[in-house]
Amino acid sequence: MSIIKTAFAIALSILLAASVVAPASAAIWYNPDTNQFEERASAVNRGGSPIKKQVVDYETDQRPGTIIIETGERRLYLVLEDGKALKYGIGVGRDGFTWSGTHRITRKAEWPGWTPPPAMRKRVPDLPAYMPGGPDNPLGARALYIGSTLYRVHGTSEPWSIGQAVSSGCIRLTNDDITDLYERVQVGARIIVNH
Repeated sequence: MSIIKTAFAIALSILLAASVVAPASAAIWYNPDTNQFEERASAVNRGGSPIKKQVVDYETDQRPGTIIIETGERRLYLVLEDGKALKYGIGVGRDGFTWSGTHRITRKAEWPGWTPPPAMRKRVPDLPAYMPGGPDNPLGARALYIGSTLYRVHGTSEPWSIGQAVSSGCIRLTNDDITDLYERVQVGARIIVNH
């Protein structure tokens, strides 16, 4: 019986030690939008977007399935039938990183990997050359790739950043919202980014 108790005590000690050590080793992650390494605890999804998605009246001559981003409004509209759109809150590029144009969605990815562009790696030399997809990846749960640009519509585990000008040019939604949008949008869909 004492052998079982000893084995149990050792197993419990190992488990407790792992629970103390593991968070420290996984606590730091790189946020490309702030160009800083941050505590992982600050990036945990604490609820959903502070701006709830909703169906709204939306008059446009664009076809259903088109994405229209209003950067100044910090909203993304997915055009629906009958003069309606699904409106999402978004985070947009900070000063000096905004852009506009019309493109197509050329690729979709679930839990995408991330290769920081050369200009970003120049600004932040200790960035990894590549980061595999997963909960620590700054692209979040899903990504929609925009034409041949370096920009994407992607997820984030920082819901408090929605409605803010915080990114390096990409459009971010909460992981819940990008997963919803991802299911509704087809490769080849038109995307219009307005200032």
